[in-house]
Amino acid sequence: MSILSIHHITIVCQSAQRTSDFYTRVLGLRLVKRTVNFDAPTTYHLYFGNERAEPASLVTFFEWPNATRGAPGIGGTHHFALHVADYDNLLRWKRRLVDLGISVNGPLDRHYFTSLYISDPDGTIVELATRGPGWTRDEPADSIGTTHRAPPPEMLTGNRDKAKIEATTWREPVPEILPSMRLDYGIHHITAIGQDIHRTHDFYHGMLGMRLVKQTSNFDDPQSLHWYWGVGEGKPGTLITYFERKPEREKPVRMGAGQTHHFALAVADDESQLEWRDKLLSAGIQVTPVMDRVYFKSIYLHDPDGHIVELATLGPGFSVDEPMESLGESLQIPPWLESSRSRIERALHPISVDRWEPSEETAEPVAG
Repeated sequence: MSILSIHHITIVCQSAQRTSDFYTRVLGLRLVKRTVNFDAPTTYHLYFGNERAEPASLVTFFEWPNATRGAPGIGGTHHFALHVADYDNLLRWKRRLVDLGISVNGPLDRHYFTSLYISDPDGTIVELATRGPGWTRDEPADSIGTTHRAPPPEMLTGNRDKAKIEATTWREPVPEILPSMRLDYGIHHITAIGQDIHRTHDFYHGMLGMRLVKQTSNFDDPQSLHWYWGVGEGKPGTLITYFERKPEREKPVRMGAGQTHHFALAVADDESQLEWRDKLLSAGIQVTPVMDRVYFKSIYLHDPDGHIVELATLGPGFSVDEPMESLGESLQIPPWLESSRSRIERALHPISVDRWEPSEETAEPVAG
């Protein structure tokens, strides 16, 4: 019984069409499931991911058309990162995004990886992060995460050469997403905000059994601790990270468009999930009953700051109700709502998505 990886992150958006355009046409993700929020079925729930619709690649959205813009804070998520193979492809992404008129911050050297930052149409911060050089840059492999490692001074906000960073990009236009650029590796990490990093450690390490792989500080706010938890050696796709922010400096999260509703961690199967539920309940943590989400089963709980954390099974997967080659092309409704399909469809605005075509090259399977 163990956490295997990230499963997905679910974010609030105002417009399903606008969100789909951004994540498929700009970032090149695949729409792998067009369905509805099972708990509010007259609204969309869209899943985007890699070609194989794997857990740890899934970025999903609840459409709340009337939602006001939210704001990050304690008990919420600050950003999520997608995994880019290497530095050259990160620069290709910068050139492509800037040429599309999207504001880009970076590349920024985060010591363990290099990153670009953009915002989606609802203001969600999306990071593109390279695979390495990894956690052993300043600690031996057998002792990563055991001591605090301060950010190198030259990487802190006030010491950066901003003009050089802004000028660093790919030398020629990148009008199409090249096979080497595809974000098929999935999610790199998810970063949330808490007010007591040691309490958070007790939750992710002590309760969920995840490994602390790095103790450092926020490179943009060195007074704020930044810790990373992962699975095994802490490879991308398994990483949950937290900024520690004090309540006198940071307000609670304001839920709304652009904010994370919840994120999910992957567990192997139904049996493992039930074992997790029993363990959590025995520890005095409130956990929901098992929820059938058709493509996986879920239980929900809260971290110590109130962030919703889901434990989701790996299967049965997204091809249970439509062929893998045509995922996301038509609206899928859970069997218990099928009798209400006409009413549900009338409440939804139709969305159009470019037909997905498999690429000639595929990345290695993501974590989990």
